[in-house]
Amino acid sequence: MISLKQLRYFEAVARLKHFGKAAEQCAVTQPALSMQIQELEKELGVQLMERSRGGVMLTEAGREIARRATKILAETRDIVDFARRQGNILAGPLHLGVIPSVAPYVLPALLPLVRDRYPDLDLHLRETQTHHLVDELLDGGLDLLLLALPVENPEVETIKLFNDRFLLAMPKSRRISNRIRATPDLLQQDRLLLLEEGHCLRDQALSFCNLRRVDNIDTFGASNLSTIVQMVANGLGMTLLPELSIKLECRQDDIRLMRFTDPQPRRVVGLAWRRSSPRKRHFVELGKLIISATSGQMKDSERV
Repeated sequence: MISLKQLRYFEAVARLKHFGKAAEQCAVTQPALSMQIQELEKELGVQLMERSRGGVMLTEAGREIARRATKILAETRDIVDFARRQGNILAGPLHLGVIPSVAPYVLPALLPLVRDRYPDLDLHLRETQTHHLVDELLDGGLDLLLLALPVENPEVETIKLFNDRFLLAMPKSRRISNRIRATPDLLQQDRLLLLEEGHCLRDQALSFCNLRRVDNIDTFGASNLSTIVQMVANGLGMTLLPELSIKLECRQDDIRLMRFTDPQPRRVVGLAWRRSSPRKRHFVELGKLIISATSGQMKDSERV
């Protein structure tokens, strides 16, 4: 009979491709970890991995069993969460993943509210790009994601929190009437500065503004909006900013902002979690708190 311990040890080796690192992460000795995996192979009657000086390589059967083990372990954690959280809203550990184009603009206002409203919540934060967050959610390393929707995965459930419209940002020296609204054609007139490949904000900006064929796009390897804003302020081009970021990124008043013509391009910010998670009620409550935390920033942007 296979055990959860065996699956946990095997999943760690499969993920890390190294027995020593897996043993360290699982807080056991390497011989003990190796013995458990050998017992698992014996019980299943298949070889799960090939061992060599260069590390570990999964067999075809090993890859499929590792995938299933990851799912079983994640669902097991959800069972434990369900038992522990009965009657308690947002208490205990919560691992929240946030994309970089949302985290700096939501967390400063959200975290004090969480601390005051839910003092028993042990919040752990992870900031990285969407595809990494979704992988870690499905692997059970994260419980909840705050990101731009949609998330196209049948194992993930989502809720919308709010619309986040894009504005055109250009150097303040650019003389344009305040009554004029931006159009995609305006973006053909200057260098368009966007985040580097892999950031969903880049893809959304291109898609919503029908800019797939624009030839004057530059990224310069920029991984955050603050860098892009400074480049715009110094006359190196223009960019699209989500209104969620306006209060923070435009506090120096050194760029000019323009609304787009209707329908204004936008992204949808929301929450995502595993469908198997028993904590949906808790996540919805946290979503209400996020809306409350961001409402002031969105109202400030209405003045543009």
